[in-house]
Amino acid sequence: MRTSGVLMPISSLPSPYGIGTMGKQARKFVDFLVRGGQKYWQILPICPTSYGDSPYQSFSSFAGNPYFIDLEYLCKDKLLTKKECESFKWGSNPKYVDYGIMYESRYALLRKAYVRFMKKKPQDFDEFCEKEKQWLDDYALFMALKDANDGQAWSKWDKDLRLRKKEAMEAAKEQYAEEIRFYKMLQYLFYKQWNELKAYANEEGIEIIGDVPIYVAGDSADVWANPDQFYLDENLEPIEVAGCPPDAFSDDGQLWGNPLFRWDVMKKDGYTWWTRRIKAMSELYDIIRIDHFRGFDSYYAIPAKDDTAKNGQWKEGPGMDLFTELEKKLGRLPIIVEDLGFLTPSVHKLLKDSGFPGMKVIQFAFDSREESDYLPHTYTNHCVVYTGTHDNDTVMGWMKTAPKASVKYAKEYLNLTKEEGYNWGMMRAAWSSVADMAIVPMQDILGLGSEARINTPSTLGENWKWRATPEQIDTKIAKKLHHYMQMYGRVNKELRVEKEAEAKKAAEASTEK
Repeated sequence: MRTSGVLMPISSLPSPYGIGTMGKQARKFVDFLVRGGQKYWQILPICPTSYGDSPYQSFSSFAGNPYFIDLEYLCKDKLLTKKECESFKWGSNPKYVDYGIMYESRYALLRKAYVRFMKKKPQDFDEFCEKEKQWLDDYALFMALKDANDGQAWSKWDKDLRLRKKEAMEAAKEQYAEEIRFYKMLQYLFYKQWNELKAYANEEGIEIIGDVPIYVAGDSADVWANPDQFYLDENLEPIEVAGCPPDAFSDDGQLWGNPLFRWDVMKKDGYTWWTRRIKAMSELYDIIRIDHFRGFDSYYAIPAKDDTAKNGQWKEGPGMDLFTELEKKLGRLPIIVEDLGFLTPSVHKLLKDSGFPGMKVIQFAFDSREESDYLPHTYTNHCVVYTGTHDNDTVMGWMKTAPKASVKYAKEYLNLTKEEGYNWGMMRAAWSSVADMAIVPMQDILGLGSEARINTPSTLGENWKWRATPEQIDTKIAKKLHHYMQMYGRVNKELRVEKEAEAKKAAEASTEK
């Protein structure tokens, strides 16, 4: 089946309160997708962000980001008032997230909600805490301890807490009980709103594709609570960290800094941690996109003391053994894998053996600095084509910043013209291709330049900030999108409006007879 979707992070949705949320504007975006004939809404990871504000560096692989809790819905539930929400600063520019202000204002406001929440605690709150206790207890305690330690990484805490000594842990649970309940409340509210949003999308015929990063942050409840699963020394410091080697785009490579998994230990316990993680993500999303798939074949290990990725080396990953075990325990799951970057024959074999569709990024097809197999005429059906990802410039930004030879090649190959719009021409290439699924970033639909770029890898400070304004997500663009979907056979036939249109046609035909 030929399908299509739009990549739009929740953080990038319009909102009067500094960042996109799971509220009214999220539902309006679902409505936009419906009018545009789409089937999928792809988002970025929705876990709580840590240093650098990246959704790929989170305090937990299981928790939801409290920033995404919609304040207007909390007002409806009488946990907050509109006056209280408007009394805080949310940033001066509606097109960008100010994470510094978010950190100061959002938690202060949510603590007001907590006081009212506990006075009239919902009946299902304790039930939620019990159901999710396997990760929630550790996460809530972890966050409470971070607050008690002025936000310092857990590696800087008191030794007994770092080592999770029983007496120290029990004392901390008692001492910080109130803080622990606060963080549990945030997760209750997040999951309640998320489940309602997902139900709304699914009822309208829209499925959600969610990102699962391969690695977790060093300063996370995941590592603190499961140190035996990671390559750490006797002081619980990373021995080697993740990244990727130097290439045509970076002389130093990329130093991500995430601790590496002890795949040997994970194999012995039947990949229990990964099973729990993928099971949770499969309940959260309709389709999972696994980031950095090649890391399961072989991964790049960099000495933790190094400040570049130059001295790393490739080491063997779990390969099909992990995915065979996951399928045995969870069944066959709908998964897309990010198979970009330096790919060896063994990575290609792993992709084939797994049966998962990989990714094709059209921008990569025309890079004059290295050879590429991303040209649309080389595609097979079993793949997902993108104009770009969250790590790429927008199409319009790329047209201005890419090497002239690359831009010239793209114009000739795709017949790109100013009249049509370079962005629409490149999206046309994705939609007209044989790929079963085509996903385009919302910024490309809007024709935005580099100012709307989500992330520039290996940089800090200006990423993950872009937001759309309410007027940008309009019916006119949705209609144009729907026209292209009809043209290239990608209209989602499962949409309520499409079913109603078909029923109307059938009724009219019956009347004519």
